[in-house]
This record gives sequence, C-alpha cells and structure tokens, in this order.
Amino acid sequence: MGTSHDIRFGTDGWRAVIAEDFTYDNLRRVADAAGRVFAEDAPGGVVIVGHDTRFEAPSFARVAAEVLATHGLRVKVTDRYLPTPALCWSVAHDDEAVGGVMLTASHNPASYLGFKLRMADGGASPVSFTQRVEAALVAKPPVARGTYEVVDLVAPYLSALRSFVDGDAIAKAGLRVAVDPLYGAGQGYLADTLRSFGVEVTELHSELNPGFGGLHPEPIPPHIDEVRELVKREGLDAAFITDGDADRIGAADRNGAFVNPHRIIALITRHLVEDRGLTGKVVKTLSTSVLVDRLGAALGLEVVTTPVGFKWIYEEMVKGGVLIGGEESGGIGIPDHVRERDGLLMALLLAEMMGQRGQGLAELVEDLFAVTGPMEYLRIDLKLEQATMDAFVVRMPDLAPTELAGLEVLDIVRTDGVKFLLPDDAWLLLRTSGTEPLVRVYAEASSAGVVDDLLDAGKGLVTGV
Repeated sequence: MGTSHDIRFGTDGWRAVIAEDFTYDNLRRVADAAGRVFAEDAPGGVVIVGHDTRFEAPSFARVAAEVLATHGLRVKVTDRYLPTPALCWSVAHDDEAVGGVMLTASHNPASYLGFKLRMADGGASPVSFTQRVEAALVAKPPVARGTYEVVDLVAPYLSALRSFVDGDAIAKAGLRVAVDPLYGAGQGYLADTLRSFGVEVTELHSELNPGFGGLHPEPIPPHIDEVRELVKREGLDAAFITDGDADRIGAADRNGAFVNPHRIIALITRHLVEDRGLTGKVVKTLSTSVLVDRLGAALGLEVVTTPVGFKWIYEEMVKGGVLIGGEESGGIGIPDHVRERDGLLMALLLAEMMGQRGQGLAELVEDLFAVTGPMEYLRIDLKLEQATMDAFVVRMPDLAPTELAGLEVLDIVRTDGVKFLLPDDAWLLLRTSGTEPLVRVYAEASSAGVVDDLLDAGKGLVTGV
C-alpha cells in the first residue's frame, strides 16, 4: 500500500496506469479526498460522475460514486460511457451540481485511466482546488460506502448539441462523411447525431475495445491514417475524428489531407463571425498558429494568447466576452455551450459551415488562406535520456541564438518554455513535458521546408548537438 505521496495531480487531474497505480484502493483514496473538499465547500451538493470506454471504467466510476456519497453529497452516475464534454455540460446545466468527476485518460494510451475534477460551471478545477484535494488524501482507502443515483446524461447533452447547430443547412448539403472515434467515448454519438441530420456516415473503430485495438486515441497522424485512406478511397466529403474522451477534434478533407486543429479553430471562428454574425474575443495558446492572429486582425477581433493548456483558456472564458478558445492539440471550446473543449460540437459546426457555404473542407481551407496567407505547422516530441533532459532544462533559460535555420531571431518569449519569433510570422517553440523526459518542439512557417529546417534547429538546441 502506497502513501499519499504516490498520487500527484497534473494539469488535468490524476492519471496512472491501470492495475499499477490506478487501483481501486488508490481511486477510493482520491474520491474520498475529492469528496471531503466538495462537501466542505458545498455541503449536500450534487456531484456528477462520468466515465469513458476504457478498461473497467464503468466499475471505477461506480466505486468513486459510492465513496463520494459518504461525504453527504448527492451523487449521480452516468448510465453509460460518455464524452468528457457531456459530463461538463451536465454539471453546468444542473443547478444543484457543485462539481463533477470524469473517469478518463483522454488521449493517453489504453493502459491509462484518470480522475478529472470539474467545477460547478463544468470547467476544469483550478490548481488551488486540486492542491486541496491532494492535501486531503489519507494513506488508507476508506471503508464506508454510500448510495448514488444512475441517470441518463447522454440524451440531454446530444439534444443540446442538435439545437446548437442548423440541422437544415447540414441536411441540405447531402454530406457523406467518415467518423472515427478511435474506440473512444465519442463512438456512436457523433455518427448518430450527424445521421439525424441526414448525413451519410461511415463510422470506424466504434465498438467497445478497452485496448483501443492498439490505436493511440489522439486525432493526429499516424493514428488517423486509416480513416484518411477511407475518405480518399470512397470519395467521401470529409472525416471527423475525436480522441479518447471526445473533447478534441481532428479532420480530413476529401483528398485525405489532414485538416489540423489550427485550421479548424480559424475556420470555426470565421464561421461564427461571418455566417452567424457573432463576435467576441478569440483565445489561443502560445503553441497555436499565427493563422488565428491574422484572421482575428482581418475580422477585427481581439486575440488573446495564453500559456499552453486549456485551463488558461478557461480562465479567459470566466472573465467573459470570449467567442471561442482553442489549442493546437485539438481542444476547442465555445463558452456559450460550455466552458470546456468539445470535439463533437466542433465536428457539427464544420458540417454546418460546409452546408451553409456549399464547400468542402479543402475549399474552406483555401478560402481561409486567401484571407490569412498559407502557414505550415509541425510538432515533434523528443524522448530524451534523463541526463540530456536535465542538461537542457539548465540551458533553456539562457538560450538566445541570433539566428535559426538561416532566419534572424527577432524576439524571444519565455512565458511557457522558450519561443523564438522569426521573420514573416515564423516561429519555433521548445517546451518540456511536466510528466515525462520529453521536450516538445513546435514550428510554423509559410512553407513545409522551412518548418523542417526549424525543427532540425530546435532538435540541435535541445540536444546541444
């Protein structure tokens, strides 16, 4: 039996490998600590518990619920797997709910499960809250068991999604699309919602498979190569891909080309402003494309840049006046729906935009570039020996090259990692992972060749070679 020091909350809750650290005993300790804090802030309040499609996730969710209920909280548990945004929406739209718990490991490999905390508005828990939960951990799992109510959280959420979009516009478009939930919690739900609007849908990886069929549930290449091939082979209009808990989105056009989240954020922003007549601030993270800044300037919108991580976008949403917020990893949210990422809503809005404009994704991206100019982007993750990682961490604050890949360094931003600003809006960003010996190297420029050169320069800065 470990001590409370084994359990550490990261940026979005506690994650661990199932049957190693993610055990029933450790889960009971975490649920007990969360229950204490929720009950201290809101005695007798409602806490809603959801889970994704991972191994034993329904059982883990019920165990968490019976422990939470021992603290005098009224606990509701989903009757089936659901996307994280559905849990968040359910919490936000239940007047008595004081928070939520989602059993998911999002885009992590199948061997992981996690415990995400959500606040009364459905948004992520601030660090101050998770620190209190960590401090409330006890060494031994609690013995007491409480009772909970099993409820349908899926139907009301899907109804809200359908009412958020223009179903007639989607129906008139006569779309044929592929949907790939990557065996995750979006399975069935996005495909069926699109079908309810008359879209012809081919769905891949849509059965319960706790091993995810060996797939990594992150909606980026190479994990989405199969659905990209399908679109091209079958002559479909698009593919929409969601991650393990369906809060992230990826897409492919009719040629099978990956439409990355940077472009999706820009497309949906343009759609909300030009087609829906909305306005407001656009929030993006430091690692998100300059396309968003250029589009903001063209549309007269304020663009706010935050450190990497959706929690920073959420903080801006809480301040108010935000139209949309998004990050390069595919998490995009519209606070009018819920202050959280929602991959299903983004797919539906892309379908609505295609319907209203009568264009495919490839044409929509071309039109976007006519406004913003083209930009190419790539990220690589460098797995390092611990000694190399430690040496880089020491060197990083002093990195100050005057040129990279033959381009002059115009400015250096150190708010989150180190970001080098280069001519023509090109940039290179180096960031360390908080959970493993990994450095993420991001680059953007007007051509793929320059991006490759910048990534090579970034590797050199990291490894000292």
